Amino acid sequence: MTPRVPGAAIWCGLTLPGALLIAPLGLAAQSPAVQSAGNDPGSHIPQLRAAAAAEAQLDGRLADSAWRGADSLTDFRQRDPAEGEPGTERTVVRVLSTSEALYVGVWAEDRNVRAVRATVFRRDADLTVDDYITILIDSFHDRRGAFLFRTNPNGAMWDAQLTGSDNLNESWNGIWEVAVARNPAGWTAEFRIPYQTLRFPRNATSLGFNVQRFIRRRNEEVLWQSYRRTEGLFHLLREGELVGLVPLRRGRPLELMPYALGKATANDHDPSGASLGGAGVSLKAGVDAKLAVSPTLTADFTVNTDFAQVEADSQVINLTRFPVFFPEKRQFFLESSGIFDFGTLQQVQLFYSRRIGLQADGLPVPILGGARLSGKAGPWALGFLDARTGSGDEANDLVLRAKHDLLERGYVGAMALQRSGPGVAGSERGAGFDIDVPLVIHGQNLVPFAWIAGTQVPGVPGTPKAWRVATDYPNDLFDNFISLYRIDAGFTPTLGFVRRTGIWETTGHVDFMPRPNTLGIRQLVFEFPIPTCDIIANEQGSLFSSGDWQTASLQWIPLGVTMESDDHFEIDVLRLLDAPPDSFEVFRGVHISPGRYWWTRGQLQYMSSPGRPFSVTTLVGFGGFYDGTDFETAFEGTWRKSGHLTLAGGVDRSEVSLPAASFTALQATGRIEYAFSTRTDFLAFLQYNNEAERIDFNLRFHWIPVIGDDVYVVWNSGYTTDPTVLHRFPSPHVLGHPLNGALVVKAVHRIVP
Repeated sequence: MTPRVPGAAIWCGLTLPGALLIAPLGLAAQSPAVQSAGNDPGSHIPQLRAAAAAEAQLDGRLADSAWRGADSLTDFRQRDPAEGEPGTERTVVRVLSTSEALYVGVWAEDRNVRAVRATVFRRDADLTVDDYITILIDSFHDRRGAFLFRTNPNGAMWDAQLTGSDNLNESWNGIWEVAVARNPAGWTAEFRIPYQTLRFPRNATSLGFNVQRFIRRRNEEVLWQSYRRTEGLFHLLREGELVGLVPLRRGRPLELMPYALGKATANDHDPSGASLGGAGVSLKAGVDAKLAVSPTLTADFTVNTDFAQVEADSQVINLTRFPVFFPEKRQFFLESSGIFDFGTLQQVQLFYSRRIGLQADGLPVPILGGARLSGKAGPWALGFLDARTGSGDEANDLVLRAKHDLLERGYVGAMALQRSGPGVAGSERGAGFDIDVPLVIHGQNLVPFAWIAGTQVPGVPGTPKAWRVATDYPNDLFDNFISLYRIDAGFTPTLGFVRRTGIWETTGHVDFMPRPNTLGIRQLVFEFPIPTCDIIANEQGSLFSSGDWQTASLQWIPLGVTMESDDHFEIDVLRLLDAPPDSFEVFRGVHISPGRYWWTRGQLQYMSSPGRPFSVTTLVGFGGFYDGTDFETAFEGTWRKSGHLTLAGGVDRSEVSLPAASFTALQATGRIEYAFSTRTDFLAFLQYNNEAERIDFNLRFHWIPVIGDDVYVVWNSGYTTDPTVLHRFPSPHVLGHPLNGALVVKAVHRIVP
């Protein structure tokens, strides 16, 4: 079936470039008025001077005499809801500098202390559901990256690495501590951040610095600097400066993190219940090491690596004919991972670290050892990664990455990869160049970027290529974007990820987001009449000829509303195309025939504020699906009680009716978290999907005796739910026979010689 192509598709292609370029011209420049704390004479950069101290007692009460003599930051301004206005509650920040660490003290005053929200204890949990304080330290002092440290009134810890203008690695775990205390005037937080955790030039005496406070009941964000809506905490060009530090030293250059692991495995079973064997008990040990090669370059080593404590992947029912992207969760590959990014996340990546040590089905392959070098050397950001895998793969994977600073925040870079070894049939290589130039023009953000890559693998002639050019305009009133891809049919990044090859693709959107300041509305979102577009044509065809299109997605948002309460409601209209050249299985036993299918869908979405004790996300979708119909309902709910207990669950159900067959796809998840303290927690995670006919359990107990040491107890198991199988879950045998099951106890100890 080939109905007439919607006129909006042509409208999208013609108007997106013009809208992207014209939108900035009529917007007035914003020149924020900033005040300094302890500015050096003649300096235009707002500064805070740290006070020297022998040591401080980390108790969160900030009662040491050294705090009383330190300079203060008090001029915090709102970014939301009233841009540039003073914060509604007073915030005071002071910093002490000792020979080993920075101490950052924050007085978060609040006239209604009973309304301060604090519902999270677990490390690395999402603290944005609560009141919180974030400390930003740009230790290279080059305005191109930073470390972030966050806490809430419970003293929960969250940290991250920021690379570039928006690449945030929330899985990074640094060595630092925080203590908090509550009082009738509000709450206080005391951060201790060792220099060993940071990276900085030799004998540095100043650091880039900023502080953010969020008041959840008002959804109010205040910052010392970068408080304009077009800026924010990650806008490092407007960061302040921490001065008065003694020449900094990273201290001891070597850290060792040995681990010991015991594992008890149950017999595996096939779906019919027949035993496949495999039961037994095993012991394993290994070590990770971190070496400061220079003040700004760090080498990491791993021997006999194990990731038993990593949370299981979330299952996905995939109703498309394209592969699903799963995020990396393993710590060795996550630290400083931003420097290795190349391409477009989840679409075309020259390097995708899950290709190392994991099979396509997610099952692990032993990693015998690996080494990584990352950091900065003058204007260069450098990355080197080499890993050797064992039985089941037997490959050596090498990645080289370099970026050179360009203008204030941009870079031009290159990457090269090679996969070789006895388990690889010949050498497989890839390489590419990229450029990213974030600009600020009359107070508005404009980000042009481009990349090109090629691969060489046995059996594929020549050097097939992929490239992309794009421009982003991410601002408060308008958020516009447009890009163009070309991916050759033979492009094969064996250490990367690509969803589709042999295509042209264009994507783009024009979001208009006014703030009416009435009826409790904080911001509106309109994508109308210009839709969000994603159009793909075959590589011999043209994006301007609808007959060459292979897939297309056109999405209009006639109305999206974000309330002052942070609740959000949205109406979506979608026009979709898919032209599969061959039959494919869309669900177990159900196939879509080759053809050309256009269909239209509507969606209603509601997301309540995550700051509510019980928060929900709901979606209702209805309309066509290929040559049939699909009625989709999705619900996710989270309940938090007193900071210790969190219950969450979700259901996604698609009722599909096709001329040849009908089916219902159902996916359900459940999650129980109990945090005994900020250093001890229990997590239970279960998943069910009826396409795979299985249910999986992941139970994990995590204890942090001291920061840097970890003890894990993990149980993973999966069961079939096939109703034709005797030993299914649930069954008269209670749990049935597991498809797999293992109990793991792992202990990690940090040693600083």
